[in-house]
Amino acid sequence: MAQHPRTSETDETSIADRNNGLTRRSYVRSLAAVATAATSVGAAGTAAADGDDYEVIEASGQTITIDSGETWENKLIDMTTGQDVVITAHGTDWTIRNVGFKGENTSGTGSATFGISDTDPNGSSTIENVYLGDGSDSRNASSSGHGQTAFWVDPDHAGHIDFENVNIQGFADNAIYGSAPGSGAGGTIHIDSSFAANCYVSHFRLATEGSKVTNSSVYVDDEGYAGRGIWAWAPGTIEVENCQIEMNGQNTAIDAGANGKATDVVVKDTDYDDAAGISEHAGSNVRLGDDVGTDPEPFIPEGVPRSPEEAAAGD
Repeated sequence: MAQHPRTSETDETSIADRNNGLTRRSYVRSLAAVATAATSVGAAGTAAADGDDYEVIEASGQTITIDSGETWENKLIDMTTGQDVVITAHGTDWTIRNVGFKGENTSGTGSATFGISDTDPNGSSTIENVYLGDGSDSRNASSSGHGQTAFWVDPDHAGHIDFENVNIQGFADNAIYGSAPGSGAGGTIHIDSSFAANCYVSHFRLATEGSKVTNSSVYVDDEGYAGRGIWAWAPGTIEVENCQIEMNGQNTAIDAGANGKATDVVVKDTDYDDAAGISEHAGSNVRLGDDVGTDPEPFIPEGVPRSPEEAAAGD
């Protein structure tokens, strides 16, 4: 089974209060959707209807490799086998689209479900419409990390990766672990219109100049893992715009800096949980715009799949 080594990390949870003078902005949200999401939307799912055009793949400890220029789409991954599956894409101009994972990952391998990078400095690759909402258990056979990671971005990532309409819930390690290129090839990541909830360590973790999280939401309650909302690593600057970060007082909403290295974060048009707050380490700076507030109302963005079958069918 392929393993993806993790960068060493610190787990500071101290909070530096940065809430004075902030104003709440108006935002169109769906609380009903979040209430459903907190219990892992569509975790049980239903049998695929006749005519649904997707391939069912049973997890059996295999590694699936996606080549440069390839589009890998319309797959339903059956995790109820109790085995693992690893999908890797390390070329350029690849696309992962319409993929749903049905059932909790109980393999205990501690691997990354996706190990990815775009290795062309001028290249771009895409991940869209992916459901990983059934999560993983907490076992970890890996020598690093805390358990299963949803997406691991390799240090060799040199180009650009777009994430759009991704639903990640209940993973024992990071939801999108995208900080490694910060000490590697320096590729950028854009997470847009995505939802992450109840994952450990962090939900969206980025490092490189030009990387950003937009139009997305993070949600933590008292029913699952409680990692950071957004974790920014050096060198930055990381942008956060039009997001809702509800931590229910747990961990840190926006955490800047790690391993003694500073970074910058620019936050615009966003609400974050002031009880969880903002932490700045090693001289890091989180710059808050006038349109930043502390009354988050998490939401599942339009277009984000709410079940494995919905994702696989591309509905």
